[in-house]
Amino acid sequence: MKAIFLFLVALMMAYPAFADSGVRIVVPARDIARGETISETDLTYAFVAPENALPGTVSGMDTLLGKQTRRVLRAGESVRADDVRQPILVAKGQTVTMVFEAPGVVLTATGKAMSEGGLGESVTVLNPVSYRQVTAIVTGQGAVKAQAGFGGLPSRVASNIRPGISYKEGGR
Repeated sequence: MKAIFLFLVALMMAYPAFADSGVRIVVPARDIARGETISETDLTYAFVAPENALPGTVSGMDTLLGKQTRRVLRAGESVRADDVRQPILVAKGQTVTMVFEAPGVVLTATGKAMSEGGLGESVTVLNPVSYRQVTAIVTGQGAVKAQAGFGGLPSRVASNIRPGISYKEGGR
């Protein structure tokens, strides 16, 4: 009896290898709320007919692990790559540290995030001294890096920076 049970379990585990009529996709094992970070226990695999696989459907768990959901993900439904994002490291309204680096000088200042973002994403930051908005890239928790000439630190300011001199925003 035990041998029959083990044979049936092995057959059930091997079934996906023989099911060549479908495409293997990743689906949530349970409902996942918006804003949750996805772990391996939240996911499972399912097989769908090739014609039913939507464009952008995720087929590997590594694409989703550690990401944060943008919307509610329903158990058993397909997940697209744009349904998830990097975890938010900068929240809207949060005080952030802005860094600008140029050859020979590093400027740091505080600002107020006007949008939210995850690692490597662009956010808009308000400079409380000049009331100018700059575009910056999220580099860590509450930290962003402004870029001259790309909507970050104005190029006229960057061109006035002299190497070897330490600057602090708002000071003289």
